[in-house]
Parts: sequence; structure tokens; C-alpha cells
Amino acid sequence: MKKKLLSGILSAVLAASLLVGCGSGAATSTTSESSGSTAAASGKVGVAMPTKDLQRWNQDGANMEAKLKAAGYTVDLQYASNDIATQVSQIENMISSGAQVLVIASIDGDSLGTVLAQAKEAGIKVIAYDRLIMNSDAVSYYATFDNYMVGTKQGEYIKQQLDLDNAAGPFNLEIFTGDPGDNNARFFYGGAIDVLKPYIDNGKLVVKSGQVDFDNVATANWSTENAQSRMDAIISANYADGTKLDAVLCSNDSTALGVTNSLEANYTGDWPIITGQDCDVANVKNMIAGKQSMSIFKDTRTLADKTVEMVDAIMKGTDAPVNDTKTYDNGTGIIPSYLCEPVFADASNYKELLIDSGYYTEDQLK
Repeated sequence: MKKKLLSGILSAVLAASLLVGCGSGAATSTTSESSGSTAAASGKVGVAMPTKDLQRWNQDGANMEAKLKAAGYTVDLQYASNDIATQVSQIENMISSGAQVLVIASIDGDSLGTVLAQAKEAGIKVIAYDRLIMNSDAVSYYATFDNYMVGTKQGEYIKQQLDLDNAAGPFNLEIFTGDPGDNNARFFYGGAIDVLKPYIDNGKLVVKSGQVDFDNVATANWSTENAQSRMDAIISANYADGTKLDAVLCSNDSTALGVTNSLEANYTGDWPIITGQDCDVANVKNMIAGKQSMSIFKDTRTLADKTVEMVDAIMKGTDAPVNDTKTYDNGTGIIPSYLCEPVFADASNYKELLIDSGYYTEDQLK
């Protein structure tokens, strides 16, 4: 009963942030006018997405293309199948074909320095989309969600559900985060670990696998299969004897899906708390079925709206809207950023967040 009450309170408080959406009035430069004022815009925008293998990138790309076209721009949208050489080639083609702005969700944040030097030489502005591009002074802006906050909300959820400040414990925890080449993974991990580490240090949380450091809990390519394989090994070594697993911190839904698949196949104890991020269809279904506890909803329509505003400002020769000029250093300096606010979702509020808002239909979640 206590867990249900805590979950209800957390849902009510965090879901309220949906009303805030993509930040508050704290932007440090003047926001461009609404999309209605961009109808007469023109120019070419290259949009480079990493892969179609994860649902979220398909949604990001589709939303971006639709909103940029609605604003009057020609769009060259490309997916790179998680292959760095392919993404570099696609960006080169965008540069040579006359793109005036590049919006790039990189596969590996350190892999684009040479091609982006070409963009800079051509006078093309670059917006890093969701994933920060590292070690390139060609990056003009960064549009993303508050990635540290994502991790913080996941950590706080586990803290509240286990009642770590009051319960005796100890509780068993395992940790899964994302690709080591994705700078966001370190922010997700950092936000959650900053909440949970005091309880690990004092013994109330026990990581029986001993895998706590980022390098040991990273998941190459955010792969469901990689997460499942690692969880299989963890269960075999630490939980096959009936030892209870209380919580699994998963930074996103693809890793959460791998963990869930492994638990269904190998684990016979009480079902643990499982966190996630992105509200992918399969994971929302798991939330409804009680197999995943929560996910962080990042409305890609909101991020696309903000990115279109940034593109429009660049095209008009004005400063793009930003609300953070302190956090994201890509190795060449602080990149002016716009951070949208992520929203907590679970079985108690998914209808309001995902169905009532039109993000999914009820049929998609059946």
C-alpha cells in the first residue's frame, strides 16, 4: 500500500511538469515566433539520425521532418544504421547538396570532427540533436532533454519505492546504462547514481554483481540483446539460488526490455522495480502489464518544435533560443543549449501523457 501511495504521489508531482513542456520562461535568448510565422521560410536542412533500429529515432526523424516541412523548409532526412562511416558520408552529401543547417543526432559523439570542419568552412550551422557532438568547434547549438534530470528521476523513483530513508534493507540493485560513445549515457547514469550512491556506500543498496562503475554497466549501442545477455549472466551468478532482486536501474527502454526478457526466462523471485526511458510501445505495454515500473517520457514532438525554432532563428540570422549556457562542454567550450523537461510516466498516468496527448492511440498499446 505504501508503494502504491508513493507511486501516486510521484506520478502527480512529476506529471505536472508536462504542463511546463520544453522548459519555462528561463530562455536566455529571445524565442522565435510560433511555427505559424515560419510558413514563408525557405532553405534546406539536413537531418542526420543514427538508426531506425530503436523506435524513438524513427519518431524523432518523422516529427522533425514533418515540422520542418510545415515551416517551409526542404528536408534531407537520413538514417545511418548505427554505422559511423555511413553517417559521415550522409553528412558530406548534405554539405555538398546545399544544406544551410545540419541537425545531427550522432552515433558516436567523437566521430564527426573532420566532416563538421567541412561544414564550418562552408558556413553551415550545426545543431547537435539529443546527443552532444564532442570535440568539434563547428557545433553551434545543442537541443536535448535535461539528461541529468532523466537519471535523477529514475534514481528518485527507486529511492521512494524502496523507501530507502526509512526501510531497514538491505536491498539488491543492478545497474544498466547506455552506449559509452553516447555522451547522454553518462548524464543519465550520473543523475541516478548521485541519488543512489549514498545508499550503496552505506550498504542499504547492494549491487551483488559488483558492477557499479559506468564502464562496467554501459551497454553497447543501447542494445536490447546486449542488455539481455549481461542480465542472463548476472542472474546466473547472483540470483539463481532464489536471492531476491529488488530493483534494476535501466537508463532507457531498450535496456529495460532486455532486462525484462532475461528476468522472464531466468528469474523466479518477486518481480523487481525496473526503470526506463522513452516510453516505447513494447515498454508501455510492459508497464501496463506490471513488468516495468516506470519510464521517462520525452515527447519528441516538443523537442522537434524547439529545434525548428532554432533552425528558423539561424536561417533568419538571429540567435537561437537557449536556456542553458553552463552545462554542456563538448571539449571546445560550452555549447549553448535548450533543455526540454522530461516527464515521469507509469501505469497510473500513461493514458493522460501518451493517449490523451495523441502520442499513441489506444490500439497501439493493446
